[in-house]
Amino acid sequence: MSDPTLANVGAKIQLGELLIERGLITRTQLDDALDEQRRTGRKKLLGEILVDLHFVTEEQVVEALAHAYGVPYAKLNPRIADPRVTDKLPRDFIEAHHVLPLFLVDEVMTVAVSEPANLFLVDEIERVCGYRAQIVAATQRDILTTLQAHLPSANVFVIDEIYDDVDSSAFSVVERQATDIKNLEEVAGQSPVIKLVNYILYHAVQEKASDIHIERDDHACRVRYRVDGRLVTKLTPPHQMHPAVISRIKIMSGMDISERRLPQDGDIHIMIDGRPIDMRIATMPGKFGEKVVIRIIDNRNAIVALEKLGMGQDMLTDWRRACASANGVVLVTGPTGSGKSTTLYSVLCELSSDELNISTVENPVEANIPGVNQFQVNEKAGFTFAGALRALLRQDPDILMVGEIRDAETALIATQAALTGHLVFSTLHTNDSLSAATRLVNMGIEPYLVAAILRAALAQRLARKICPHCRESYTPDAAERASMKAMASNCTELHRGVGCSRCRGRGYSGRVGVFELFIPDEEVLEVIATDASLQRLRAVAISKGYHTLRDDGMAKVVSGQTTVEEVIRVLSVDALASISLSTDAPAPSPKE
Repeated sequence: MSDPTLANVGAKIQLGELLIERGLITRTQLDDALDEQRRTGRKKLLGEILVDLHFVTEEQVVEALAHAYGVPYAKLNPRIADPRVTDKLPRDFIEAHHVLPLFLVDEVMTVAVSEPANLFLVDEIERVCGYRAQIVAATQRDILTTLQAHLPSANVFVIDEIYDDVDSSAFSVVERQATDIKNLEEVAGQSPVIKLVNYILYHAVQEKASDIHIERDDHACRVRYRVDGRLVTKLTPPHQMHPAVISRIKIMSGMDISERRLPQDGDIHIMIDGRPIDMRIATMPGKFGEKVVIRIIDNRNAIVALEKLGMGQDMLTDWRRACASANGVVLVTGPTGSGKSTTLYSVLCELSSDELNISTVENPVEANIPGVNQFQVNEKAGFTFAGALRALLRQDPDILMVGEIRDAETALIATQAALTGHLVFSTLHTNDSLSAATRLVNMGIEPYLVAAILRAALAQRLARKICPHCRESYTPDAAERASMKAMASNCTELHRGVGCSRCRGRGYSGRVGVFELFIPDEEVLEVIATDASLQRLRAVAISKGYHTLRDDGMAKVVSGQTTVEEVIRVLSVDALASISLSTDAPAPSPKE
């Protein structure tokens, strides 16, 4: 129950003076915030204005109030809350008071609240749930995030509130004007739909998502973000909003809003915190309506220094030496989304010089590289990879980068460019680096020409990194020790993330590259020139110390960067089974 004495004390507490006393703000900052509050007609609380002005964080405000009112402060994450207790309070009560039941022990329910100054809230919680209540203070954002982790459908009731979470001064959309707006387009232009779409785009960028999926079935609509390579549900707005949301995105990206039977492509350009973000939009008609996938291209994250990609020092030295070749072809291989473009951008950024003419042909151009001429293909207009590469050969190039060698014509022109003294970088979709040579042969390039032009092939994947804020050591079980036997038979300690607020309870934060580098010597080139099988090529390469993706992945497990499960996931069972190890240990069978 609430203590009247505490209520009297609480009535005297002033947030501004409290923050000054704790050294979090200055008197001048408080005066500025009060002036802003008066100017806006007191539509926001003082704490909200101080946060908006970036004088303090939401966590600092709540923690200061919690200390003043004698309430414990908690940094929430999904592992703290018991999902079975969430429904002990009605949904509308949670919405109205910004609270979250955490756990129930001995008939006492611990509840996180975002307003510790509301000293009568305990009585109200006890009246509604029927248990004795104990409160802890937490930010509204942490409460919402934790609730979403346990009940994705719970997003529905907070949509009206989260609209205002996007700071309009930090977010703007560069959009096209639509014509012939009819009923659906009018709905798509209404404020709630605009705010919801803006929220989806803004927070996807803030959470460093690479893709947004908007999809629906018979009775539900969901919005998922791909963060660190994995999809996670973020919102489940009312399914009735789905057509209007899709139409709004189509209007913004310049698509035909009346065409719902065929796939369409478009793009959106937005500004967040003063920096440009490009988004590639792809729609696909489905049984219950169109699905939209949005690829986020953040120029700030597109170019990474080579040292930060995750290569070992020896491999990095060899890779740099190969990329400094006077001519030939250097390839980066791997599936879609494995970071091939990022690696090539890093190389070109390092090679860029006033003395070199470096040109690229891409689809799309994902980031601007200073000093590099970049061209984007337009297949609808007939400007293809092959045509662009052929034209670039008349532009006096020193170094060429082709976004992807996807057909025989492009492969042939790249080969001719390499044979005439140019250095060509490109990507291929192969499972490992050795397969790059055989793939070029399969595309129609003569084996002896492949041997003449191939300087290096780098295969790569992206594995999630263990969160550094919640990493813990543990003793691997028998299955993990068996998986690691080839690389670390004596390893008795591994690491994993237990989940925290920084990683949103996932245990992982960010990604690291897993690589294998193939640089052929004279003997290997002779094997390639004779059109030997991939098995023969692999046997010769391994005899010369060739290290596989699995080797590099397990080395990163031993060093505590990632986990065994993550390496197995990104390499896939088939890839692990097909790669011969550089030790006497047998490769795992598909069942393993």
